[in-house]
Amino acid sequence: MQMAVVNLHPGQTVYCEAGKFLFKTTNVTMETRLSGPSGNGGQQQSGGGGGMGGMLRQAMGTAMQVGQRMLAGESLAFQYFTAQGGEGTVGFAGVLPGEMRALELNGTRAWFAEKDAFVAAESTVEFGIAFQGGRTGMSGGEGFILEKFTGHGTVIIAGAGNFIDLNPADFGGRIEVDTGCVVAFEEGIQYGVQRIGGLNRQGLMNAVFGGEGLSLATLEGNGRVILQSLTIESLANALKKAQGGDKQGPTGGLFSTHAG
Repeated sequence: MQMAVVNLHPGQTVYCEAGKFLFKTTNVTMETRLSGPSGNGGQQQSGGGGGMGGMLRQAMGTAMQVGQRMLAGESLAFQYFTAQGGEGTVGFAGVLPGEMRALELNGTRAWFAEKDAFVAAESTVEFGIAFQGGRTGMSGGEGFILEKFTGHGTVIIAGAGNFIDLNPADFGGRIEVDTGCVVAFEEGIQYGVQRIGGLNRQGLMNAVFGGEGLSLATLEGNGRVILQSLTIESLANALKKAQGGDKQGPTGGLFSTHAG
């Protein structure tokens, strides 16, 4: 399992999702806040000079951010790390055995990532929530809520297993992927969720016996896509099977069950 060791210049700030921090040097301060970075170097806004009105707008903005993260199943808080009086070091890691990747944002293209992929980022990178996948994504529960990164700087993401980089343009402009294998993709890629086949014999065979359920993720366009070789569901099922409690069922797919 990989980890990211970040070297900070004096006064430089990085932030992470709560639970992704590993270690830091003593001259690095740590602050936990509900508010996300505003693209101004991670500094909290002063209220815009609007007195009580400015404070109220800031509080409402923070509440909206927290509400979005709750909807996405993300951590409610961020941890901010700033080097004081000299260079400092901070370590971060994901939560599953797999790879990490540093994405460089130059302000021209945003990046989108699946839930729980975010590990840490420079304070000049803004973290947001995006809604994609359409009605099928909403009903299928896959790919509908995504993390969105904009601004300038480095953002670190993590996933399970090994990563592979693809461009749909190299494969006729479109690829279809197991919904759990998508880690991240660049802005400009059209991401959706489609059902596997129709309500016919073959469609039902795919859903019931194919082990993929009812949906596939579709990625179209010209841009970078990062996939992972291991899904959380497959890892969980493998662990349950090793413990003598296989919950996938005799046929997998539509008949898969999950312990509470």
